[in-house]
This record gives sequence, structure tokens and C-alpha cells, in this order.
Amino acid sequence: MDSVHDILIRKLTEHSRIDPEDEAALRALAVRTRDLQPDEDLLAEDSRSDVLAVVIDGLVVRYHMHSNGKRQYLSFHMSGDLPDAQALFLEQRDYALCSIGKARVGLIGREELLELIRARPLVAFALWRGTLIDGAIVRAAIANLGARPGRTRMAHLFCELYYRARSAGIARQGSCRLPLNQTQLGDALAMSLVTVNRTLQTLRRTGAIQFRNGDMTVHDWPRLAEIGHFDPGYLHIRRPVRL
Repeated sequence: MDSVHDILIRKLTEHSRIDPEDEAALRALAVRTRDLQPDEDLLAEDSRSDVLAVVIDGLVVRYHMHSNGKRQYLSFHMSGDLPDAQALFLEQRDYALCSIGKARVGLIGREELLELIRARPLVAFALWRGTLIDGAIVRAAIANLGARPGRTRMAHLFCELYYRARSAGIARQGSCRLPLNQTQLGDALAMSLVTVNRTLQTLRRTGAIQFRNGDMTVHDWPRLAEIGHFDPGYLHIRRPVRL
């Protein structure tokens, strides 16, 4: 089984170059693990913390809580992602983090990581590039929510999550475990439960995809990508992704 350090290094080298000394420095980081139950908060909105999280297994989501108690999911994070990297430089969070389904995270001391990036410029660049890519993913989500019909919106989300899971090596070709229920899909896509159900049926009838009980099966990737207007360029993944 890959260690937390293996997972983090694999993620950074998706988009950046680090040398053997950088890798050795990353492997020297002290990491403790934490298991999360389904829908368990990891970090609260407006919280301060001396640790940063890296996702080891499962799905973690960044979200904002509205005044009516409803969540708006902002971004999804899977193996290797650092959903809280902004907290390296912004001490107070304007978002919360929670698990979707069971998840496991590694926790790294904020000061220890800051010390590392001061000493290792390539690691600093890799972390910064990862944060920029995270921003690109959020911008793509905003564009997806604001300008596309429901079927396209849902297909784009499925495309992104499947593509990222395949790149991370955590999904089989043609299938992906996404422990999302229909209510959570609605929170991510700004859809009512009725609309989510209807849109899932519409996508199923295309023959491109089936999503049931948290299991996604991709029958026709080119068709799904066409429906979702999906171009993976904004993910900036350098290595080939077999779909």
C-alpha cells in the first residue's frame, strides 16, 4: 500500500518537477492520519488550525454553509489532493471541509510545511501550481453552474471526477466509486432532488453513463465528454490518462 508520502509525491509530479532531494525532504515530513466517517467535518468554516490535510483515500469536499443551513459544495478532493493548501498563507478559512462517504486524510504541521517550502523552491512551486490548478477547477465549476443546462452540468461533473480519479490511479477503466447520494449531487449542481433524479435518467438514456448507489459506470467516454463539453486542459495533468 502506498504511504501518505507516496500519494502526495505522485500528486505533485502530475503537474510539476521535483528533484530527488525535494522528494527526500517531503518524505521526512511528519504525518498523522485521521479516519473520517461519512459526512464528518474535518475543518469548520472560519476555523484556524496548525495542520493541513492531504487526502489519502475517499472523497473530501470543500463547502460553504448558507444561512438557511443548506450546503453549497465548492470542490471535490480525492487521493493526493491538498484541499486546505490555501491555509498555508491564509490563517482563517472561508470554507469548511467534510468527508463524502468514509475517508482517510493525513495531517501535516503547517509550520513544518512552511519551513520546507522556504528551503526547497521546487516544492514551493509545485504546491503553488497545485493551488492554481485548484483555483482553475473552482472557476470551471462556476462556469458549469452558471451557463449550462442541467444535463451538460451533471455530465461535466462526472467527467471531471472520473478523469481525476483515473489520473490518481484510484478508479478502474470504465468505472469509478463516487459515494454521492442524489441530495449531495443536488448540493454540488444547484439542483433540486427531483431535477437530479430526472437528469440522471436523461443521462442514462444516452447510453454514455450509469450512476447508481455511488457507482459510476462509463459506457461511452467520448459521448459523455461531448455531452458535458468537457476539455481536461484546465486540470493541467501532464501524464497521459487512459480512459
